[in-house]
Amino acid sequence: MKFVKILLLFGFISPFLSAQNIKKTDQQTLTWIRYYNILPLTEKWALHSEFDNRSFLNPVHENLFVIRVQGRYRVHKNIDLGTGLAYFNVNTQNPNVDPDYSIPEYRIQQDVTFINDIAKVTFHNRFQLEERFTQKVNKTELTDDFYFAYRFRYRLQSTFDLWKKDIRSLKATISDEVMFNFGKDNKRNTFDQNRIYAALRYHFNPNVGLEIGYLKSFQRRASGVDFYDRDIIRFTLYHKIDRKIR
Repeated sequence: MKFVKILLLFGFISPFLSAQNIKKTDQQTLTWIRYYNILPLTEKWALHSEFDNRSFLNPVHENLFVIRVQGRYRVHKNIDLGTGLAYFNVNTQNPNVDPDYSIPEYRIQQDVTFINDIAKVTFHNRFQLEERFTQKVNKTELTDDFYFAYRFRYRLQSTFDLWKKDIRSLKATISDEVMFNFGKDNKRNTFDQNRIYAALRYHFNPNVGLEIGYLKSFQRRASGVDFYDRDIIRFTLYHKIDRKIR
């Protein structure tokens, strides 16, 4: 736990330690709209998939689209393992710029999540590693080369019931996630970003829930000195397929 505390502290203070060198911080407002599906395969195995569209609001413009698929294995009631693939189609990171191409990124990910219930609050400690392959671009078009980088992510999340009646419930989620880049192409932005998130999720039944949340993202750009400061409203439809497990 001492390592986690040091990691979180570093994630919080890194942007401020670099503040004297900041050339530019772009403030942006976005919406993320996501569909998250859970398909149980056995008592321990499940297939998770998600489709996520992210758009700027001022002006209105497409940011990116994500498709992610992962297999998850419940080793123990307190330990969950996951591995999967993700495809990102990045249109632009600046709503005032509309290039003639979109940049593809391919990711492989692995994580271990520790789950603990304390005083009716469920805590998730997730440690995740990503291998990222991003296609390079020149001033006018995509090239045949790719950037490669590792990214480490740590997220502490808490979830708890605010109200529950029969099959319906209202849950709250609060989380903080810090991310770090590693690799020869990421020498200037080892600290990637910090995300703070708060949300409410209404479950119509145990298998279908609708969530609305606010995410604050502070992200260092590839230059190493410029930042994105993003206010994000996120909508998620959670859908767990109800099927008999043999």
